[in-house]
Amino acid sequence: MTQYDVMRHFADSWGLLLMFAFFIGAVLFVFRPGSKARYEDAAKIPLKNGSED
Repeated sequence: MTQYDVMRHFADSWGLLLMFAFFIGAVLFVFRPGSKARYEDAAKIPLKNGSED
């Protein structure tokens, strides 16, 4: 078995599972309870004046 075949087998099986798990983890991190205020504050950054904090 060549290295290409091994990597392709990994990508077809476990790689897909790992990418899906990472995606689900990222979604859960973004939509976790209590993060709404942080994201609302970050959304207002472009509208803030440079002299204000």
